[in-house]
Amino acid sequence: MKDRDPEVSSEFLRVAGLRFEEIGGDRVLGSIQLDERHHTPWGVVHGGVYTAAVESAASVGASAAVEEKGQFAVGLNNSTDFLRPTEEGRVEVVAEPIMQGKSQQLWQVIITRAEDGKEVARGQVRLQNVPLPSS
Repeated sequence: MKDRDPEVSSEFLRVAGLRFEEIGGDRVLGSIQLDERHHTPWGVVHGGVYTAAVESAASVGASAAVEEKGQFAVGLNNSTDFLRPTEEGRVEVVAEPIMQGKSQQLWQVIITRAEDGKEVARGQVRLQNVPLPSS
């Protein structure tokens, strides 16, 4: 059976630098240590970093919520707003469900700077619950 630990099984998450401190079906906590590797050519963090963090945190939490049913969750829509530019430092990622239904879920993710608690991005992801693939 494939390892489902997102930090072990996803090279993408390792490269992005997203680390999870807590994963559950009702909340996900994580962080990213931002630096020049995350920059656009203009020296600020690329919005794709935030979009990927929003998608990943919501997907991990939504999947944890339905794992006991033999399911996982796949993103159908991701709407991420970038609120203020950041160059470096630790950001905290908090994902929580807005709605968890039988076939779909809606999660909100807020990304804040650790140094002052100001939001740098926030997003919402709609996900579909689907059967886990057979091994």
